[in-house]
Amino acid sequence: MTRVYFLLGGNLGDREQILREAIEKMSKDVGTVVKVSAIYETEPWGFHHELNFLNQVVVLDSDLEAIEILNLTQSIEKDLGRIRKKNQYSERTIDIDILFYGEERIASERLEVPHPRIQERMFALMPMMDVGEDLVHPVIGKTIKELLADCPDKMEVKKYK
Repeated sequence: MTRVYFLLGGNLGDREQILREAIEKMSKDVGTVVKVSAIYETEPWGFHHELNFLNQVVVLDSDLEAIEILNLTQSIEKDLGRIRKKNQYSERTIDIDILFYGEERIASERLEVPHPRIQERMFALMPMMDVGEDLVHPVIGKTIKELLADCPDKMEVKKYK
């Protein structure tokens, strides 16, 4: 059993409902939900769009290998209306990123874990604080709380509702 941390986010459609549906599908197909952060709202990161993102971290315990989880989460994204564009940063109904897969380090063509830019993104670190502020990044060696304090991203991230 491996503890897996995911960042969910989207800015199109019924954002809250899509987050709920993603978590429901993940609990059915990927593993057991252990913790869920509050929902946070933030402006798009890396591109301009008039609609803000909702982001949430979900923690699951799973018996699946990381690549199996990636395949399942990409299928869930597609089921929930995600259309992948050439530009990595664009509007979307849902994005499900694997932030941490236990303490493993994975570097393949399709998957890099821990997520290579978590320490640069306030919208990932803020919800991580709700579910694992003392979690130590297995590559950087700092806790989520320390990464948040050092984060160069000054974009406003606020709790939703």
